[in-house]
Amino acid sequence: MISVILPTYNRAGFLKRSIGSILAQERRCDELIVIDDGSTDATQAIVKKLAATSPVPLRYFYQENQGAAAARNKGIQAAQGDLLAFLDSDDQWLPAKLALQAKAFESDSELLISHTREIWYRGGKRVNQKKKHDPPSGNIFAASLKMCVVGMSTTMARRQLFERYGLFDETLPCCEDYDLWLRVSYNEPFFLVSEPLTAKDGGREDQLSAMHRLGMDVYRIRSLCKLLDSTVLNSQQQQAAVDELVRKCGIYGQGCTKHGRPDEGAEYAALATKYQRL
Repeated sequence: MISVILPTYNRAGFLKRSIGSILAQERRCDELIVIDDGSTDATQAIVKKLAATSPVPLRYFYQENQGAAAARNKGIQAAQGDLLAFLDSDDQWLPAKLALQAKAFESDSELLISHTREIWYRGGKRVNQKKKHDPPSGNIFAASLKMCVVGMSTTMARRQLFERYGLFDETLPCCEDYDLWLRVSYNEPFFLVSEPLTAKDGGREDQLSAMHRLGMDVYRIRSLCKLLDSTVLNSQQQQAAVDELVRKCGIYGQGCTKHGRPDEGAEYAALATKYQRL
């Protein structure tokens, strides 16, 4: 059984497209869960209208605005499926997406998570990805330290993944996917379906990556500290995580000093020193 979880916040203009791409899958999901994270636009009316003609059960939940992590967590807790797939409400899937990922899970009973390649659009125009954005497969821990290398809308995971490694960190206003992939990838392989099956819409100012672009490393640094404090890493992984933490603290700390916040810059320098001594 496949449950699709779609969190949304004031994206009424995108919902027909994103939900339509879910309902047009060659392998239909068994339920679609829409988590409305406090929208003030026409989201509820649009979802209820789509639910009336949906060929699969479409369940709608409303919550006061708590952020993407909390919305996804609510969806995970409400889902009835063994396989959970995630789609952000401004993205869309190609028709074979669920079928090809489900096949990968059927072929490997121990596989916990899969992702796909993406097609990127900005302002309605297709753009090429840089080499650094090429999604990795298998042991992705080292690649995941620098930045998030797994697109949220590309993922499908077994329920056991969240039972084993926890839910999204609701204290993070962004980078919650970066945080979770680190907690998983130190110990689990990520299977890549090597086809572009997810279309990602970007370049808008209402997206979290744009709203937090000047301070995203703050949340990545917090995630790295949390991971190092958990003491689950082997010696090689720990050294790699410390090296990346020191690098991020250096870049962010220098930026703080440059922009007239020397005390904050000194805090990050001290943080880097603390973990270097571990």
